[in-house]
Amino acid sequence: MPLATKVLRAGEARPAPVAGSLILDYAQRTRKQGFAFTGQGTCIEFAFEESPALATDDALVLDDGRVVEIVAAPEPLIEARIADPAALARVAWLLGNRHVPVQLFANRLRVQRNSEIEALFSERGARAVVIEAPFQPDAVAGHAHHDHAHHEHAHHEHDHHHGHEHHNHQHGDRKP
Repeated sequence: MPLATKVLRAGEARPAPVAGSLILDYAQRTRKQGFAFTGQGTCIEFAFEESPALATDDALVLDDGRVVEIVAAPEPLIEARIADPAALARVAWLLGNRHVPVQLFANRLRVQRNSEIEALFSERGARAVVIEAPFQPDAVAGHAHHDHAHHEHAHHEHDHHHGHEHHNHQHGDRKP
């Protein structure tokens, strides 16, 4: 059984002709270990140290030299539309804060089906519909490509002076 040894991102040169394809849902594309079958019936073993975060048009190099392309499988999703861009951004922020993987578009967002999230959309006035489509969430929105056993949110405090003087606040080289 061939072992996937390397991920090639979309657009990277392929060292060999494509020998097959793996049609995988989101959970399968983010799992570090396990097995998947190509459309031709070949069983491929995953043994990655980190989540591979595979997307359509990525490829895997196998230990026998073959290359297998990745295709995102359609799966049940909720697509939510909110006319007000600020309200849509707030909903996306709420989902990201809950570490829910989110696929963002200019005027809508998509998440995997979940009754709790459907209720949130309803409360926020979103027009939500159930669709079947490939799910390729943005990495930043839900920390989609990281496994978290535990993490901390950094907090900082500083004083605000509200006098008539001008104060220079230097915060160093913080990145947002």
